[in-house]
Amino acid sequence: MTQALYSETSGSEHAGQAETLVLLHGWGTNLRVFDPLRAALAEQQPVTAIDLPGHGRSSWISRQSPRAQLERVAALVPRGASLVGWSLGGQLALQLAAEPALGVRRLVLLASSPRFVSSDDWPHGMEPAVMRHFAAQLQRDPAGTVADFLQLLVRGSAGADAALAALQSALAQAGPLQPEALAASLGLLEHNDLRQLARGIDVPTLLIAGQYDRVTPAAASWALARMLPRARCLELKRAGHAPFLSHPREVIAAVRAFLQPAMRPTPPGAVLAP
Repeated sequence: MTQALYSETSGSEHAGQAETLVLLHGWGTNLRVFDPLRAALAEQQPVTAIDLPGHGRSSWISRQSPRAQLERVAALVPRGASLVGWSLGGQLALQLAAEPALGVRRLVLLASSPRFVSSDDWPHGMEPAVMRHFAAQLQRDPAGTVADFLQLLVRGSAGADAALAALQSALAQAGPLQPEALAASLGLLEHNDLRQLARGIDVPTLLIAGQYDRVTPAAASWALARMLPRARCLELKRAGHAPFLSHPREVIAAVRAFLQPAMRPTPPGAVLAP
């Protein structure tokens, strides 16, 4: 039997029969990055945060296919759940939403892109040479590479110091890094192209982008919003690649309003478009 991924659920004692919300983190991090967001959202519904394969407390199975890794995540997603995915977690959320058996109700995609690497027909990503350099650096110095990556996540963002401290704290609680898992997950980010898949995901979707995101430019979220049949994009001013940490109030308000539309208006200072 394949070993289950590590997860934590909170909020069920407050939420009655409300649908479950599942949180999927980004590359090189773990579910602890979502602690403040999870605590806020759990006031209205059950919230499950998952350590992705080879991240945090979840094991990594060598030579396991990307499909098998996705199935390990899917095993923890109740039917009819809504998904919040950040960066790599956003790509996984898109793939899970395309699975009819899961019946995903809504998607929230934080700083996400259907394709992380740029190409002739996709200018909204990293240059392939930059990604290759990053992969080579990861082989030489996994811990230093992840530390540098955390710095990149918050660069240019308001509240950068506090956001970085939260990311570093989450990493410190996770135990040793799993370099093989990091390399394989980075390979997914290099080669995934979910643009065609996104066009067939007919699920209400909220995208939240950071104006100064150095990893996935806001233009990538806007482009993805145009692909998805039922999507809206919210761009937060002076936010980087971790808007839920640098702009927690705005993100919490936007997610609550999206999941329960009668609750709250669109946060001020944001750009919102259908």
